[in-house]
Amino acid sequence: MTRRTFLGGMAALAGALAIAPGRVLATTEGRGERVLSFVHAHTGERLSIAYWADGDYLAPGLARIDRFLRDFRTGESHAIDLALLDQLHGLRRATGSSAPFQVISGYRSPETNEALRAHRGGQARRSLHMQGRAIDVRLADVTTSALRDAALGLGRGGVGYYPSEGFVHVDTGAVRRW
Repeated sequence: MTRRTFLGGMAALAGALAIAPGRVLATTEGRGERVLSFVHAHTGERLSIAYWADGDYLAPGLARIDRFLRDFRTGESHAIDLALLDQLHGLRRATGSSAPFQVISGYRSPETNEALRAHRGGQARRSLHMQGRAIDVRLADVTTSALRDAALGLGRGGVGYYPSEGFVHVDTGAVRRW
């Protein structure tokens, strides 16, 4: 490679970044795979699985995640929002965590949500958990305050901070915090 060829390539790359930075980054992001690891706080079950690879979501991985994040009280499953999975992947990257997400609550059936509202209180009547768009998690190697801050930094949805219970709620609803 000559100096002229190298400099020409660098100029072309700089021009591409100036014109369409998202497209260049998307091309780089389109390679590889996204893996999520979970341990369920109530059942003890574990799952580590690729849900996305080379630009496509992986149906077998998504089905296993849907089943894993089921309402553990009723056994009912629901499709989990792909944006929520991407949000979790982003949280893993933002925190640098190597621990699995400890799941407190994934999908909740309407019956479970109403029972929790009646006995504990605090659950939203129209909780996004009932749509597969919310999850309550913690990471063993990240403080809940650092996890909250990382989730807020993503700016991708709701973030609830529950320090006394030791978890953070993230969802794909409107950007808000509590």
